[in-house]
Parts: sequence; C-alpha cells; structure tokens
Amino acid sequence: MAKKLDKIIVIDVEATCWNTAPPQGMTNDIIEFGICLLDVHSGEISDNRGILVIPERSEISDFCTELTTITPEMIRNEGISFKEACSIIKKEYEGQSRAWASFGAYDLKHIQRQCSELGVGYPLGPSHINVKTLFALKNKLGHEKGMDGALQHLRIELEGTHHRGVDDAKNIAKILRTLI
Repeated sequence: MAKKLDKIIVIDVEATCWNTAPPQGMTNDIIEFGICLLDVHSGEISDNRGILVIPERSEISDFCTELTTITPEMIRNEGISFKEACSIIKKEYEGQSRAWASFGAYDLKHIQRQCSELGVGYPLGPSHINVKTLFALKNKLGHEKGMDGALQHLRIELEGTHHRGVDDAKNIAKILRTLI
C-alpha cells in the first residue's frame, strides 16, 4: 500500500521496437522512462523528465527512432543503465512509497518483466492506477481509448511528441488530473 498519497508518480515507458517481429536474439528493452509527479491536492504537474536508458538486449531500429524520436546517438550521449534508472525512480521519486499511474497495463508489465529478467529490484510500489481503464469507466465508455483519443475526448491538446515518454507522461498526468 502507498504510504504517501500527496503525489502520484506518472510513468510512460518507451522500448525498442520494430515494424516486424524482433530480430533474432533481441527483445524489447526500455529506452526511456517518462516520468512526472501529479500533486493530488493542487493538480500541479512537476518534476517532468525523460530518463534515457541504454538497451542491454537489443538495438534501436530506424522504425523505433521514427516512432519515438529517440536515436542511438541520444542514448550514447545521455543514456544510463536500466538499474540506474530504476534507482532514480526509487530514490528521487520515492517510487516504493507512492501510488503510481500509467496509461494501460503495458508499462506495469514491461517494468516488472524487465526487472525480473535483469535481476534489478522493482522500483515501484504495489499501488498502480491504470488511467486507461479508469478513464473509460469514469466516462461510461463501452471500450478503452488510446491516450490521444482520451485527450481529444477531454479537449486537451497533446503536448510534445506522442510516443516520447517525457511528453506522454505529462499528457497522461493531465488526463489523470481530470479524473481526480
């Protein structure tokens, strides 16, 4: 259970991807943690950043760069290890003490799986908020919408680049802010 309910950590991950099946011997690696804090009382969104992560089991494809705008050069210049990124989330964002949110379950499952596969301690607590499902329920929709569709439904303009974790985390926080 979350111990601190003052702020919600909002996370969006980007991972290596291909327009077909992954090349032999490669698997999807997280290459960015987009993260921010949503103040539950004021609605303020703060501490928004993108933590670039060096992929350990794959390479960034041209398709991945087109989708996310993340280049191998950016990773070489700014990237840190997955373990270091998890440490930042745990320590600087108090990841194991706060509720956290993502748009859907993909981020939750991917972070859990990569931590398990690489033997890295899970940096987040058990209090996960699935904003995608919550949005659909709150708006009495018969199905879930994608992040862009939810923003359009709320008449909130998409800020930044879609499929860039740093920007998507902030956009997800805006959606969550309307729900709470």
